[in-house]
Amino acid sequence: MSQPLYKKIMSDLQQAIQTGELAIDSQLPTEKELSETYGVSRITSKRALTELEQAGLIYRIQGRGSFVKEPVHTPKTTASRILFLLPFVNDLSVGNFTEGLNPVMSEKNIEVMMASLFFLSGKTAKEIAAEFDGMIYYAHSTEQYLDILFELSLLQFPVIILDKKIYDLPFPTVLSDNFEGGSLATTRLIDDGHKRIAYLFGGEIHPQSARQRYLGYIDSLSKANLDFHTQLDELLLIDSNLSIYLETNEITGLVCENDLVAIQAMRVLRQAGKEVPASFSVIGFDDIQAAALVDPPLTTIAQDFKKLGEIAGTLLLEWIESGTRPSDQKVPVRYIKRQSTKEI
Repeated sequence: MSQPLYKKIMSDLQQAIQTGELAIDSQLPTEKELSETYGVSRITSKRALTELEQAGLIYRIQGRGSFVKEPVHTPKTTASRILFLLPFVNDLSVGNFTEGLNPVMSEKNIEVMMASLFFLSGKTAKEIAAEFDGMIYYAHSTEQYLDILFELSLLQFPVIILDKKIYDLPFPTVLSDNFEGGSLATTRLIDDGHKRIAYLFGGEIHPQSARQRYLGYIDSLSKANLDFHTQLDELLLIDSNLSIYLETNEITGLVCENDLVAIQAMRVLRQAGKEVPASFSVIGFDDIQAAALVDPPLTTIAQDFKKLGEIAGTLLLEWIESGTRPSDQKVPVRYIKRQSTKEI
């Protein structure tokens, strides 16, 4: 679902204000100028300016135009309570961020309220800003709750996004180096002697993280001068035809979108009478708890969830205390060798 045009205008102007491109008391483009720039009606551009005025970011003088307002928000020097939102609180497919987050908050005597993303359904942006000093938000989707997150940005409420970059919002992101992860998994298979390596997606919708891993996979194959790779439009998914596809294309190595996809793929291959790693080497991504417990134990690319949580918490506190929005942070991943891969 695309962002409404008036919100696009608001977002661009807000970004210019927050970065200092539009200084305090400087004049914004007129309704007419905005209409021409964005190809929208005067009504749409007027609504964008009205919403910015109501959010306290600009002031308007009759007959003269709109101007950047000096912020009345004074950054807090301390925090007492933050909100940490996950898709599902007990989701086994999501790593343990709290191992890194909790010590950061405990040291400052800050309470962490953990809840599912559904928590936002019953709240307004102003209510959240009144109850909490900041928020860490695991982005299950880049479109989910976009409206309330945008309203929080208008309130200059500190939010750190985990896992995915939401380009429509001015919030910093802490995420794993997914491109490097895809590249690392593929390179290890190449080092093991594999020359026909496929990439396995978990569904027809490819998350941002999976796309980055896929591009890393392509990058490694290209650097190794291997001409075969899974085409994105082939939609190589987990189904009963997986074994046929792998055999037809003489595949020996499989890089999977994540550990759950890899575990399901091994199950499908076993049902087809194929053994891992005797017939195929399989690599997952995430190093969830189940990865070490399946048969055979899964070789995987581990995200450092502890470090992700620690960095997210540290950045959030720095933002709350200084009033300065931090930059995006990318956390390295690492290769964990188990029994689902072998040399050929």
